[in-house]
Amino acid sequence: PMPWNMTKMPNHLHHSTQANAILAIEQFEGLLGTKCSSDLLFFLCAMYAPICTIDFQQEPIKPCKSVCERARAGCEPVLIKYRHVWPESLACDELPVYDQGVCISPEAIVTVEGPDSASDFSMDSNGNCRGTGEHCKCKPVRATQKIYLRNNYNYVIRAKVKEVKNKCHDVTAIVEVKEILKSSQVNIPRDTVSLYTNSGCLCPPLSANEEYIIMGYEDKGSSRLLLLEGSIAEKWKDRLGKKVKRWNLKLHHPAKGKKEIGQSDDPQKLSRSKNPRQTRS
Repeated sequence: PMPWNMTKMPNHLHHSTQANAILAIEQFEGLLGTKCSSDLLFFLCAMYAPICTIDFQQEPIKPCKSVCERARAGCEPVLIKYRHVWPESLACDELPVYDQGVCISPEAIVTVEGPDSASDFSMDSNGNCRGTGEHCKCKPVRATQKIYLRNNYNYVIRAKVKEVKNKCHDVTAIVEVKEILKSSQVNIPRDTVSLYTNSGCLCPPLSANEEYIIMGYEDKGSSRLLLLEGSIAEKWKDRLGKKVKRWNLKLHHPAKGKKEIGQSDDPQKLSRSKNPRQTRS
């Protein structure tokens, strides 16, 4: 289990954001799938999403040399089989020894005993980190016209959740798009798409095999759909879908909505009514 829920950036490989780190760590998915070493996922997470503690805020804690050596011993033969080598950026010689410096290893982690204590960051059978449990506290946002017009979401979709992945505290929801109610610059196919978060929490929460109306934002640079705090995910109801279509009309044609105080259809009439004596001079 990996109980830390705060990471320090830049990481040991000089990635400045979690998004960049996750893109880099994805290259190891095939190797993780071989289950060549029980230490590999812990080692990669400690390198790409290092633990952040109050006592070591200036520089993130590195994994111990022994953890790297065990992961390399188990997985390097697999890499060689497919004509690859152990990456120089993950060299074990550069890492501290447990009794000669500060480092982190699975053996050094102390967890609080209890029925839910080990599940917060434990690994599932596919090598993924499980959900963040009670560490995540989402403030629910309800879909109302006021919030919808104020937040001006980039996309709104009706989608069925197929899977929620949590890898090194980066949560991704895999959904099947049923209907596109609003889109912006990122193309949304009527297919399976990924919704990305910017933390280890899926906020708002989603449950697999449930159908939702989802309102969120986009990252134009990476062409990603984002599900961030402040986004909306509610169980799908036809009534809510119809409301969103009406709200979209108000966004695109604000003149048809409620006029602001002092607003007039004819600006000339407004100016004349303000100063009727002006025409006499």
